[in-house]
Amino acid sequence: MNVRRSAAVLAAVAVIGAATPAAADPSPSPSQAFPSALYGGTDPKYDGVWRQSLALLAQDTVGVKPAAKSVQWLARQQCENGSFASYRPDPTAACDAKTMVDTNATSAAVQALTALGGRDDVTGKAVAWLKSVQNEDGGWGYSPGGASDTNSTSVVIGALAAAGEKPDRVEKDGKSPYHALLKLALPCGGDDDGAFAFQPDKKGDLAPNADATAAGVLGSLGKGMVVEPGKTSDATCGKAGTPEQAAANGAGYLTAALAKDGNHLMSALAGAETQPDYGNTADAVVALAAQGDTAQAEKSVRWLEKNSASWAAQSGPAAYAQLIFAAHATGTNPRDFGGADLVKQLGATGPAPQAAGKTKAADEKDDSGSDFFGVWWYVGVCLVAGIGIGFLFTGRKKKQQP
Repeated sequence: MNVRRSAAVLAAVAVIGAATPAAADPSPSPSQAFPSALYGGTDPKYDGVWRQSLALLAQDTVGVKPAAKSVQWLARQQCENGSFASYRPDPTAACDAKTMVDTNATSAAVQALTALGGRDDVTGKAVAWLKSVQNEDGGWGYSPGGASDTNSTSVVIGALAAAGEKPDRVEKDGKSPYHALLKLALPCGGDDDGAFAFQPDKKGDLAPNADATAAGVLGSLGKGMVVEPGKTSDATCGKAGTPEQAAANGAGYLTAALAKDGNHLMSALAGAETQPDYGNTADAVVALAAQGDTAQAEKSVRWLEKNSASWAAQSGPAAYAQLIFAAHATGTNPRDFGGADLVKQLGATGPAPQAAGKTKAADEKDDSGSDFFGVWWYVGVCLVAGIGIGFLFTGRKKKQQP
């Protein structure tokens, strides 16, 4: 979960809606610097916590111990109430009503910090906050109080599960997250068999969304971003009366969509040229592997091995993390991914990982005092083109559609 994702970073509304490129700081100062503990060299305003969380989680998944200062930076991004915003340039300043906290950044941070361990105080407060902003239908929107959507609900489920909660017992007015997901699942019978919608449109109708479907499969299975291959499934599309059946239905939709376009998904952004969607393809691989539909997952991960290098290099740490998650889910070696070492490439976007015998005190000397802004100079904003950075950048495209 995606996820999933122009020469400008995405504005906040675009990130949670349609992943449409929008200008942000079009003329940054060449002397602008970012925290030395942060992964990636582009403006973190809209995705700092997200990409940091994915980078740390991916490193942990492959047995790499991230730099302590990078973990500390992420933990310090938390607001007093337990939530996380996309990015807080000064974590010593208290969060207020203008701080744009969100469920996605919070959930990603929970998944990463839980996996790394030693931050129960941070993750406990974050989970409590997520529970406090659950909607009456059992789901979550991107922003607190926003209408429930498949992607946000699913990434929260992943956080709850990672933290040891039972998502089906996290209820609001007697409704769990699974109630919300089942309402967002399309019925069988037609070209869109079993897909998930991102949200209902203004008329209440559901439209299929591949990225939301990948997220919905993982959410329905109670899984986070890192999965092991599930038991082989031969389930056919049926009435989505249970989360398990909804996951099977969604996997069937993804399999058909991937096979249709040569084992990968295509972008479908209004006004943009249709092109391969690498990040959502990676998310779909993870979802299919979790469901046990490994045959198509393996075909698609082979396609990613051959075709995703340029996209990952342009998109940065979250993209490398998505590919590592896809490799892990299919038993593919991330250190030889089509000849590329994803682990090394991800590591090159941030601080060197902890080495044997290195003291924590030395590694944590980063984001306090005069060193807070570190040495990550602004090097220009990468080409994102509205596709691929998984759950954050591409999964919310239906929110802006009428």
